Amino acid sequence: MTRGDSARERPLAEELPADRFLERELSWLAFNERVQELSADPMTPLLERVRFSAIFSSNLDEFFMVRVAGLKRRLETGLAVTGPSGISPRQVLELVRRRAHELQVRQARIVEDELRPALEEVAGVRLVHWGELDADEQAQLTDFFVADVFPVLTPLAVDPAHPFPYISGLALNLAIQMRPEGAGDDGKIRFARVKVPDALSRFVQVRSGDGSETAEDAQVRFIGLEDVIAANLDQLFPGMEIVDHHLFRVTRNEDLEVEEDDAENLLHALEKELLRRRFGAPVRLELEEDIEPEVRDWLVRELGVAGAEVFELPGLLDLRGLTEVADLDAPILHYPAFVPATNLQLKEVESASQPDVFAAIRKRDILLHHPYDSFSTSVQAFLEQAAADPQVLAIKQTLYRTSGDSPIVDALIDAAEAGKQVLALVEIKARFDEQNNISWARKLEHAGVHVVYGIVGLKTHCKLSMVVRQEEGGLRRYCHVGTGNYHPKTARLYEDLGLLTCDEQVGADLTRLFNQLSGYAPRTTFGRLLVAPRSVRSGLVELIEQEIEHHQAGRPARVRLKCNSMVDEQLIDALYRASRAGVPVDIVVRGICALRPGVPDLSENIRVRSVLGRFLEHSRIFAFEGGGAPVVMIGSADLMHRNLDRRVEALVELAAPDQIEYLRGLMDLEMDDATQSWHLDAEGRWTRHGVDASGEALRDVQAELIASRRRRRRLA
Repeated sequence: MTRGDSARERPLAEELPADRFLERELSWLAFNERVQELSADPMTPLLERVRFSAIFSSNLDEFFMVRVAGLKRRLETGLAVTGPSGISPRQVLELVRRRAHELQVRQARIVEDELRPALEEVAGVRLVHWGELDADEQAQLTDFFVADVFPVLTPLAVDPAHPFPYISGLALNLAIQMRPEGAGDDGKIRFARVKVPDALSRFVQVRSGDGSETAEDAQVRFIGLEDVIAANLDQLFPGMEIVDHHLFRVTRNEDLEVEEDDAENLLHALEKELLRRRFGAPVRLELEEDIEPEVRDWLVRELGVAGAEVFELPGLLDLRGLTEVADLDAPILHYPAFVPATNLQLKEVESASQPDVFAAIRKRDILLHHPYDSFSTSVQAFLEQAAADPQVLAIKQTLYRTSGDSPIVDALIDAAEAGKQVLALVEIKARFDEQNNISWARKLEHAGVHVVYGIVGLKTHCKLSMVVRQEEGGLRRYCHVGTGNYHPKTARLYEDLGLLTCDEQVGADLTRLFNQLSGYAPRTTFGRLLVAPRSVRSGLVELIEQEIEHHQAGRPARVRLKCNSMVDEQLIDALYRASRAGVPVDIVVRGICALRPGVPDLSENIRVRSVLGRFLEHSRIFAFEGGGAPVVMIGSADLMHRNLDRRVEALVELAAPDQIEYLRGLMDLEMDDATQSWHLDAEGRWTRHGVDASGEALRDVQAELIASRRRRRRLA
């Protein structure tokens, strides 16, 4: 019987204290607060601080669109229940709104009081307003408005003949008060709305009046597109006197609800739901803090938002646009340049053009660590070579997210057109990538790829690829099991792991799993894989229980886990039992953590750290001391209900001793007190540890790994 398929007798959860779980939504906000700390940190390169401000804003938008919207909907429909933290849903919603508002105000202050002055002083970059420009510069921008902005705008009046318009989610809007020219103060105030076009750049570079750059303007100056539009409203409403204007922004419920059991065609059902998403209920209204009360009341009334959903903010609205400023070409104000290199085990078989991936895999399993190891010369090359290789008979591939110009998709199309059998399992329910994935699914189908959408009721989140190749001794299966998406662009920004192998057991496991996903195989068992929803939770709990047995028998015992989120109560309880038994438990979590570390007689043997930096920590590692025979697995699953119960996830056990030691060493590095990280306490507070007692910066994990790769390349 394989690991995870049997359930042993375990202590009841009632033996553990009722208040042992932290509230997940508040934990997520604490994660975004850690992102905010990077935007406020003078030790972070200046333009990266600007980028972290944009990331903070984007993260919070998604949180409101999905988590806050879902909580609000459950409360309204009477379906909300108190979660494991013991805090009532209504109280959670109140706490979340209050804390999110506080964080958003603080982020606005960081931008206004710290980043704008620093940009001007250090980088010569100024974010200016219309009133700071001279007449020639204003005239030039007016010409730009007439030529490039005016034709795109649609002014919408609001009166008895023109009802309040639909306001799309996350768009920046101008609420305008006006009256007929010559009517004077007694003229009736009219309202109108103008949307700032998403298709145009948020910031416009300001040049001198004749369009040239002067010595004085060696500075780079930007003005918000909304300022340019506001200054030229008279051209949109001729014959009207503009009394005032105010910016506002609405966040809507954009989560999707597709009843797959009732959907005759999932693709069409999802497309219909995507259209409905545009009209989701508002969950947040962002306003300038100096907005006129009359306009505020008008927007609140027309949009139907509650008072607690109104966020009045200082400075810029929608900080996502700061990405344009962060992208300025100023190397000294960014993280040092880094170019991923070919994995050394692939370089051993590198030809004049690129590595022979198949020859390298035949020599041994290859552990990839992105972005330090190049994705393009490893995973991408693996699939491109498979598509071009006449000895390759079949390719099977999961696609959860990929880029708009994906070489992975192109390779699958090339393989199908070359007559190979190609199966692509496209997850069209990947949140916010649904439309992209529908487009790619249709493109693949038109090229002759067999496209399937997985199992009804489950998202296919596992990261798997298998190539079947005819060789002298018969068919050989080459496999890739990863922790990250097959997305060449994010592979340069996300920290992820992957295993390339032609091990017969892994090949047999992936064959069974792909057959389960594309056909009917409900009783499939696996050798080196744990697969959710059947065996990931139970398999990990079993491994934790084995560590308790090892410890009690005097053998080496330890649990080390790395994931994006830790919420699952059964796994957390298993870790509490391990801690109570004396087993050391180390956890590295990027985002949510519902576990309370350091509680006497519960979790005093558990340490929780969080590492954030230039790369998004995304890998999942599950390491167990194993009584002296370590067990280390990597895979796609986070320790959350959705991953363990409602997704197809896959973890693979590593076999090579040096790869096992590499990942154990990586966990040691990330948990080391000399490493920059945040530490979680029993009350749910995260404390940053960035400098030592003398004020010197602690070691940066990601910089250390970059330096390590460079040293290894020099010695190779």
